[in-house]
Amino acid sequence: MTQGSKGILLVDDNIDTRILTKMFLNNFGYNVDSVESGEAALQRFDPSIHNLVLTDNSMPEMSGSEMAHQIKARSPHTPVLMCTGHPPHDVAAIDMVIPKPTHLLAIKDAIAKLLTDTMSHS
Repeated sequence: MTQGSKGILLVDDNIDTRILTKMFLNNFGYNVDSVESGEAALQRFDPSIHNLVLTDNSMPEMSGSEMAHQIKARSPHTPVLMCTGHPPHDVAAIDMVIPKPTHLLAIKDAIAKLLTDTMSHS
């Protein structure tokens, strides 16, 4: 990992979305780990590596919202960004919701804002 690059854990059950989003964010210097489910995300999540979690909400078995609650329980200061066509009613564990469909640039801008906000609060 290059000095100063930010780690992102990308969680989406759609493989095309994962590949496209990961490639896009890699171009901006982010180090992206991608997984296909909330369960896999909870196994992979490491607050010393992942500065932000980017997730969908509608996934089989565990929703992005349920996963976000568990991420926040382990690391309250890690921002969770949700990009979804079906936002949850409970957004207590989610720092920002972007409605789908959206442009990848909107996601990149939201990530930059959340990471800047996190840096200014630490």
